Amino acid sequence: MDAKQEEDLHQVYYAHDNSDHSSQNSQIDTALTTRPKIPIWRITISLILLFLNYFLAQYDKFILSYFQDDVISSLHLSSSAYGVLSGYATGIVYALLALPTAFVADYTAARVWVLTLAAVWWSLCAIFQGLSHNFWQILLARIGMGIGQAPVEALSVSLISDLLRQDYVFFGESVLYVGVYIGEAVSGQIAVAFGRTGTPWNNALIAMGIVGIVIALLVRVFVPEPKRQISLVMANNERQNPGSTAASTAFAPRLFTARKNILSTFRYLAHMRSFYLLVLSSGFRQLGGNVFGYYMPSYLSNLYPSEPSLLSRYGIIVGVVGSVTVLSGGLITSLMWSRTKLLPLYLTAIGGMVSSIFVLLMLFSLNASNGDPNRGIKVLYGTMSIAYLTAELWLGAINSLIALLLPPRTKTFGLAVWSLIQVLIYSSGPQIVGLSLRNTEPESGAYLEKTRTALAVMIPVGYWLAGIGFLLALPLVKLDIAGRFVEGRLQWSGRKGAFLAGGCVLGALVVALFIVSIYYSST
Repeated sequence: MDAKQEEDLHQVYYAHDNSDHSSQNSQIDTALTTRPKIPIWRITISLILLFLNYFLAQYDKFILSYFQDDVISSLHLSSSAYGVLSGYATGIVYALLALPTAFVADYTAARVWVLTLAAVWWSLCAIFQGLSHNFWQILLARIGMGIGQAPVEALSVSLISDLLRQDYVFFGESVLYVGVYIGEAVSGQIAVAFGRTGTPWNNALIAMGIVGIVIALLVRVFVPEPKRQISLVMANNERQNPGSTAASTAFAPRLFTARKNILSTFRYLAHMRSFYLLVLSSGFRQLGGNVFGYYMPSYLSNLYPSEPSLLSRYGIIVGVVGSVTVLSGGLITSLMWSRTKLLPLYLTAIGGMVSSIFVLLMLFSLNASNGDPNRGIKVLYGTMSIAYLTAELWLGAINSLIALLLPPRTKTFGLAVWSLIQVLIYSSGPQIVGLSLRNTEPESGAYLEKTRTALAVMIPVGYWLAGIGFLLALPLVKLDIAGRFVEGRLQWSGRKGAFLAGGCVLGALVVALFIVSIYYSST
């Protein structure tokens, strides 16, 4: 990296005050660390509490998924209305509110406090969801819950990336994302138990809210606010001259720096060569997974109505295989970190594309067994296990890589931007499926056929678009890690204009789908 490139990188990376060099060096010493020094017992407790908080923050969508038929019938919803609840109802709020809350957490250096308050809020909204009696009540409660859930992932990923040293961050983040799979497993068991005892679905939401408040208080008491760790770009390019980064990494208390912090973060992301391709690829990957999570359990229940334990076994497979796989992905990445920094991209790309084949076998398991339910259920469980074993290596590893690429001081805000774009992409999945199922009776054969067609198209397409995108991003990530960002001022006729156009197209899609879904849900 020559002197000109390094100067350009500093201008992109940092755009803050101009204090003298000696004061900068004193600030950097207290602002950043090259190696976190937190006792292992406290790291362990922190990971457990962050995992539990994230698990509960995801749990409501599993309840809507497993109790889809009960929710629709008890609240007198249409398929379009259910699509609103499971799609942009929380997605838009989740995406937009993540930005200001994440920025406040970065600017005040109070990530744990913000996470605690957010957890208390979404827990209260979960209770209100359980007390809802119609579409508009549960919609407002879910929007409120989206406000509380908005910063949870970005804050948790940011905290873990500073609790552990860089090569262990991947495994630590994977522990956090086990919450996604445990949520599926627990929901499956609860769905079976509630079905046998006739317990209403909303009891699960009320219990979730109460437990969430308790976990939120424990997070505030036991999780520390760690020092920010230097980024991957800094570690590879500026280890010998840390003073040069002080202008951006010191926590300046002046209010006027807030605008500069926001603009410098967007400037940094825009100058990264890989960010746009990584975030679009991850969004498509999440779109396939989101559609899978919301519609697959109810589809399989209707496909095999004579299997009362299907949801229970489905949940066990997701919980066990998914948890083991995501932890394995994080562990493998941590062990291979000294040899390659690109393993998360390979795991995500190849794993998703291979998994899509087995997802199709799941959907057509009864057809592949010539209509024999006994053989079909065996095919289903086998192909489902392989689908999760190949697809779920990625989540902790890829988000760890993004966290380590971002500027330390504003990494939570950067992660919120990363999540915002993904949410706007993947929340469209349930909306599209819901619209495709409108005017179709949920108990009819046509509903089952339409659901299968929608899943057979959207899940593989999402996985393959993501896989191709991640593979194309490999050389770009190498350049970013080396600090070879796009140089100079961005032009409206080039990269800046492309970003704006992409944002406008995505925004228009979000607004159009949301308005159409609301219209059909009320007719």
